[in-house]
Amino acid sequence: MNRSPGLPLTPVVPPPSGLPEWEGLMRGVGDAMRRGQAVLAERTCLQALAIAQALLASGDATRADDRMAAFVVTHLQLADLCRNADREHDAAAYLRTAHCTLMALLRSATADPALQQAAFRHSRETHAALLAHLAEHGSDPAIVAALRAGCMPFSHAAHGATLH
Repeated sequence: MNRSPGLPLTPVVPPPSGLPEWEGLMRGVGDAMRRGQAVLAERTCLQALAIAQALLASGDATRADDRMAAFVVTHLQLADLCRNADREHDAAAYLRTAHCTLMALLRSATADPALQQAAFRHSRETHAALLAHLAEHGSDPAIVAALRAGCMPFSHAAHGATLH
């Protein structure tokens, strides 16, 4: 809230956030990394994550794949930034969150079908990232559980098909 002397409190209206803003922030992440400013890159990526999460929650079915891509790319980028900072636990958490969110969307009886299709397509990326993490860092029970969650049949699959 903003407050000027003698004036009532007025709400601060956040700037509109959408894919163009997310894209600009992600370009900023890359620029910061090229300049060796890892802390700025991570802070900017966290801002992009807030937008990506809001986009994913929005009901714009016409841009479902773009919304899902923003969500997945941001999580993968944050995982990379954490790995570069020797924060493997945080990196694994971002990977798990992305994958498990996609799996939950796939199993949701109320999720938009276009978003579920996008989640299915992008789940290959999160699955591959989880496998790469295991290959590089060894067994992690939480990563293994996230991978197994993707191997369970889901209600929209044809006759018991699995996600991966």
